[in-house]
Amino acid sequence: MTIDALAFVEIGGWSPAMVVLDAMEKNASVQLLQTELNDAPGVCIKLSGRISDVQSAARAAQQTADAMQTRALVHVISQPSEGSRAAYLAAPDFNPLIEQPSVQYPENPMSEQASFAVGLIETQGFTAAFEAIDTALKTANVEVLAREKLGGGYITIVIKGDVAAVRAAIDAGKARVEGLGKLIAAHVIPSPSKGVLALLPK
Repeated sequence: MTIDALAFVEIGGWSPAMVVLDAMEKNASVQLLQTELNDAPGVCIKLSGRISDVQSAARAAQQTADAMQTRALVHVISQPSEGSRAAYLAAPDFNPLIEQPSVQYPENPMSEQASFAVGLIETQGFTAAFEAIDTALKTANVEVLAREKLGGGYITIVIKGDVAAVRAAIDAGKARVEGLGKLIAAHVIPSPSKGVLALLPK
């Protein structure tokens, strides 16, 4: 299969990566190939599509990262060599340190965006994450969807609910992190894109 263009986005933190992916998918017609965790800790998002779409998605990624004041490396390769697939598409694996795969493929993507919001609180320190989510659940009518570990003590908890409830829960939760750990990111994604939903840990 010939690919017109590739985009790679390397960014520190799983939750900023999901916010950036959401912006890319909502801005252009691109296909999520996979994400790969590294030891930074950080995430590399890999997408393909027509060159104009990939360039548009890359601009959205950079603008979103800048707005979050999160450092990101965004790069586009046009007409990639067919032989390079073996390098940029990683094989499935399992990382025993974080007790999960470090390579993630979009599974069972939805045909449309979701009608609910997801919220993400990412901390360095497990106790901080658990306190934040306990507070979030006591503040608003939300439910825990998943948790994601990156290594280095980084953990993200994902919640679901309507936009107002998720915003209230995330605001309350992130206020509880101080003194227990380091807040890495706290975000709300209204109507998350299908790629984001397909990557949520089960």
